[in-house]
Amino acid sequence: MSTPKYPTSQYLAGNFITSAGSVLFRHNPLSSALEVCILHQTIKDEWLLPKGRKDRGETIEAAAIRETYEETGYPCRLWPQTIPTRAPPAGVNNIHTVEAVEGSVEPIAVTIRDLGNSGIKIIWWYIAKVEEAAQRVEGSQMEGETFESVFVDAKLAVGRLTFASDRDVVKQALEIVG
Repeated sequence: MSTPKYPTSQYLAGNFITSAGSVLFRHNPLSSALEVCILHQTIKDEWLLPKGRKDRGETIEAAAIRETYEETGYPCRLWPQTIPTRAPPAGVNNIHTVEAVEGSVEPIAVTIRDLGNSGIKIIWWYIAKVEEAAQRVEGSQMEGETFESVFVDAKLAVGRLTFASDRDVVKQALEIVG
């Protein structure tokens, strides 16, 4: 009997947190250069991507958009891209093929954080874009959140982020967006 290539772990309800976030893009209004919105958590002096917990009954995609808006203040939407996915077309049972699907809003990454005795946190990551001509909305953050949202040149965003996992997500998004 061989050892499975990918060990399986199981977490039952109450032992995992489902979260979602995004890499939020915009074209600079003056130069048209592609920029990424990153958050400065002022109390801890950390640079992060917008993300947060999914609410009851909310889809993961909707959670990504809501959390991105709440934490950045920018109205946004998922930005369809050509994304590699193993999700088959409806009615097709092909789990062994990775396809680059044009116009897709599939997740671009998943982060799994071990929370020790509290279980795990699963973060689904998407590519989002600021709504056309949208301005930052003040007061969108939840009580106790202390984020400053900053748009930086897309290629420089990776170097500003505090955590390697966030940097990897932005690198993936940049590879997809091109």
